[in-house]
Amino acid sequence: MDERAEQRHRVVIVGAGFGGLFATKALKNAPVDVTLINGTAYHLFQPLLYQVATGILSEGEIAPPIREVLKRQRNARTLLGTVTRIDPDARKVTAVAPGISYEVEYDSLIVAAGASQSYFGNDNFAEFAPGMKSIDDALELRGRIFSAFELAEIETDPAAIERLLTFVVVGAGPTGVEMAGQIAELAHRHLPGQYHSIDPRQSRIILIDALPTVLSTFGDHLSTQALRQLHRLGVEVELNTKVVDVDDTGIEVEAAGGRRRIESATKIWAAGVAAPTLSRQLAEATGAEVDRAGRLKVNPDTTVPGHPEIYAVGDMMSLDQLPGVAQVAIQSGRHAAGQIRKRLAGQPTGQPFKYFDKGSLATISRFSAVASVGRFRFAGLIGWLLWLVVHLLYLVGFKNRVTAVMHWFVSFIGRGRSERVATFQQVYARRALQEYQHRLP
Repeated sequence: MDERAEQRHRVVIVGAGFGGLFATKALKNAPVDVTLINGTAYHLFQPLLYQVATGILSEGEIAPPIREVLKRQRNARTLLGTVTRIDPDARKVTAVAPGISYEVEYDSLIVAAGASQSYFGNDNFAEFAPGMKSIDDALELRGRIFSAFELAEIETDPAAIERLLTFVVVGAGPTGVEMAGQIAELAHRHLPGQYHSIDPRQSRIILIDALPTVLSTFGDHLSTQALRQLHRLGVEVELNTKVVDVDDTGIEVEAAGGRRRIESATKIWAAGVAAPTLSRQLAEATGAEVDRAGRLKVNPDTTVPGHPEIYAVGDMMSLDQLPGVAQVAIQSGRHAAGQIRKRLAGQPTGQPFKYFDKGSLATISRFSAVASVGRFRFAGLIGWLLWLVVHLLYLVGFKNRVTAVMHWFVSFIGRGRSERVATFQQVYARRALQEYQHRLP
């Protein structure tokens, strides 16, 4: 008897972000065996990384262990590893973890490997301007931000103090706006009175973008509202400005007035995303096309052309110019899981994925956010309350919600930051790892 016929349908899901995790949960009661492979042992609520970086939340509150999240789902197992190769002919994936490489076979495959930070061909910028895509990024930035104030306190050179107290955020999308707003709140509301030699209120927070507006996808009205609030916070917004170089002590920009340099010790990159290398590997293996960002061009039902057993969802897929946001990942992951369930039940498949836009949100400061929900536009306190409710709904785990509310209360109602611990290891680990990799044969 064919061994394959005796087995339950095997579903391999690559990535435990929003797309992968929600696809896994959507298969909970299906007659399948799910193997979820992820590069970390936790699910990351990426939209709140900036709050880890600015000392509001701990990393554990936005990154629950996958095994804990899925502990009641008996048909799912979790494996630690980064998938480096997909073989569509043999129907297997190859993954690597520290000290080990392994293969997993599949009958259906959902690829939800997310996206990486894009420096638009200038990857050397990453050493000096970390992005906001991982816990490591957030902890490194936390160390850099709070260390800048500590070093300024003991510095005696006015030029060095000014450089340390200048924070540059590149990218005026939601992540950049939220990051700039929180650093401004740190400098102007939370830290004054805690230093003797410096006044944190003298800090400069500069937000840079090559586009002519902040939050360009939110529409003119909300963009204008956000810009006004940023100005009220003391953030210097430089639009139509392109970054041309970044180094350890500053950043060079180019605008209509020409090229100039901004001396800054802390730079944060919040501009641009790119598909992971796995996307191009899968495209080469299947003959599929990719778009300019490296995302797979998929069929309307999110399958890879010529391979109805492979689904690419979330930030991995290029379909109908859908944005790379959490809701697209959640809904496309659920859609792919639904297609697998229908196929196993003998029902027609191939239904196109239909995205329901639940709106866009971005917080600027405490009690101030912008929200675009269908035809409705909200700003200020109402927008902030919507932001609060939505983020609580999608935080995974009751414990995470409770502790997040407690820390938000401390930060937004009071003047404290619950998570200000930073270590030199967090700040310099990236450079140490790069040096280690260069020494490898």
